[in-house]
Amino acid sequence: MGTWRGLRVAFILGSLFMILLIIVYWDDVGGFNLYPLQDPKHESLHSDSDPQVTTGQPRSSFTSRANTSSAFKSHTTAPSTTLVPEEKRGTAEEQTNDEGKKTQERKEEKREDEEKETSSATEEEREQEARKQRIMDVCSGKDAVEFPGRTRAFEQIPNRELDHLIVDDTHQIIYCYVPKVACTNWKRVMVVLSQSVISPSSGKPYTDPEAVPPDLVHNSSLHLTFAKFWRHYGSLSRHLMALKLQHYTKFLFVRDPFVRLISAFRNKFGRPNEDFYRQFGSVMLRRYGNLSGSLPETAAEAFAAGIKPTFQQFITYLLDPETEKEGIFNEHWRQVKYDFIGRLETLETDAEHLLKLLEVDHLLHFPSGARNRTAASWERDWFKQFPTLVKRELYKLYEPDFELFGYPKPDSVLHR
Repeated sequence: MGTWRGLRVAFILGSLFMILLIIVYWDDVGGFNLYPLQDPKHESLHSDSDPQVTTGQPRSSFTSRANTSSAFKSHTTAPSTTLVPEEKRGTAEEQTNDEGKKTQERKEEKREDEEKETSSATEEEREQEARKQRIMDVCSGKDAVEFPGRTRAFEQIPNRELDHLIVDDTHQIIYCYVPKVACTNWKRVMVVLSQSVISPSSGKPYTDPEAVPPDLVHNSSLHLTFAKFWRHYGSLSRHLMALKLQHYTKFLFVRDPFVRLISAFRNKFGRPNEDFYRQFGSVMLRRYGNLSGSLPETAAEAFAAGIKPTFQQFITYLLDPETEKEGIFNEHWRQVKYDFIGRLETLETDAEHLLKLLEVDHLLHFPSGARNRTAASWERDWFKQFPTLVKRELYKLYEPDFELFGYPKPDSVLHR
């Protein structure tokens, strides 16, 4: 009996010992854990950052052993580890919101710019239509403004009067240049577009209008003009002119007529200019200069001797009936239906608009050189020396230009 009891006690003790061994073994290898809240290496595995633990999928004992030290480190830094992602999420959300706002602002700015460009383009187009319609109305006689050559057809204009119509066949452009209305820079543009002049520095045609020497562009031999068509095409010249006038884009730039007169005098007679001295200056001095003896042969000699035309002599020459008989007034531009009419007063915006219309804005930019400095405010000072009758006669001479291009009547000049 005592032996049986001893065996039962031994069996019970052995069983307990085996159970303890099993518990210790499984607890060590990670297959079973009775203390999940007290073991730091297992606490870290329940972190939200480990999706495999949250799904309850088992790991191998090798994986569990290998990550024991890293799991402990994760547990010891748990407070900062759980806060950083929240801060990052907050910062990321703020950055996303900021970027969204910036993107929206950029879209709104772009839309506003597009609306402004569209509005500006529409306004420019309306202005162009108004300018062209005004010329058509005046030339058709609706405004009751009469001027020499109003009813003359283009075919009736002599070839010698067509030298101001410059042709670029490559881009199908015709430019009617008017002296003292940015014509130097527009001739530069035409030289670049036609590729007709070689730059001595590069050995190639000019590509930048500002690089073309100003004196060079006024050499008439460089440009193909309607006046040269007879020499090039003979009896076909008039027919070709008509075709080009029909299909090419034609433009000119205009200016307040009285201001242009002041600018022309300052430029051509205010300093030595041999061509204008021989053709016009010497004539003025002989007719109205009251000079005794012979005139100097050159402009340089005349200016050195203090002999030069005055603005009063210049205006008197323009109003002289003999001058009109000599045919110096060229109305060639009045017989052409232009596609674009620019103004010197709005040169920058008109030039930009025109280059886009001609589809050459990607090839060049209009020169940004010094503009003519003659201002409209100078009119009263320059014309105050003349009697009212003379000023009114001068206005009558240039009234078609005032009417054609929509410039107001200069009452402040005429009535003082």
